[in-house]
Amino acid sequence: MKNVGEAPQEELATGERSTRNRVARSILDHGPSTVADLAKRLGLTQAAVRRHLDALAADDIVTAREQRVYGARTRGRPAKVFALTDCGRDAFDQSYDKLAVDALRWIEKSAGGGAVGEEAVAAFARARIEAQSEGYREAVEAAPPEERTEALAKALTADGYAATARSAPLPGRGEQLCQHHCPVAHAAEQFPQLCEAETEFFSRLLGTHVQRLATIAHGDGVCTTFIPHSAPQTTTESASTSTAGRNPA
Repeated sequence: MKNVGEAPQEELATGERSTRNRVARSILDHGPSTVADLAKRLGLTQAAVRRHLDALAADDIVTAREQRVYGARTRGRPAKVFALTDCGRDAFDQSYDKLAVDALRWIEKSAGGGAVGEEAVAAFARARIEAQSEGYREAVEAAPPEERTEALAKALTADGYAATARSAPLPGRGEQLCQHHCPVAHAAEQFPQLCEAETEFFSRLLGTHVQRLATIAHGDGVCTTFIPHSAPQTTTESASTSTAGRNPA
């Protein structure tokens, strides 16, 4: 990965640049973060974190936004969080985006365009995720039912998605699978079939209807998938595709 927030050597010491990279990497791995979150994770003072965030924002690596809240809102103003910009994500080696988009456009056009072309891209997206599925299946099937979302998160992380699993905001309802990095985010902006195929795959793999709540491709800081507890699906075709890969707001 190239260093984020590059500056002339005389202006930015090696230690400063390294810490700045750690701040950006922490946001990549954990999603949009508050100053307090970053300070705790990195063992820095909040003043030091703010200084690095100001520099990263000046370089268009991070941007500040209000924290998105799912479920009931608490009183008070939402905390400010810092998320990576497209430029910031590009610093983490998203070097084949144009090639991927060009290839998908070729598939769509070669199939005849329109609905037929869109379905051709969808077929490619399903074949792509299926080709990656063996490792995911092994990880999930080896885990106890209550640990399968966590097992999937670890397998996704090994593939570069920086994924985590956590309880959903409403206790007892289910879990959220969060992917803090998406290697194909720019392609998915134009071809949501990539997100939809992934959501369908998660549903089949976990044996339950799942719902995509947010995606990096549509401007959210993290791809978030809700996975309910004890809700087995009746067929493998019941994955939630109506919101897959789309911001439901």
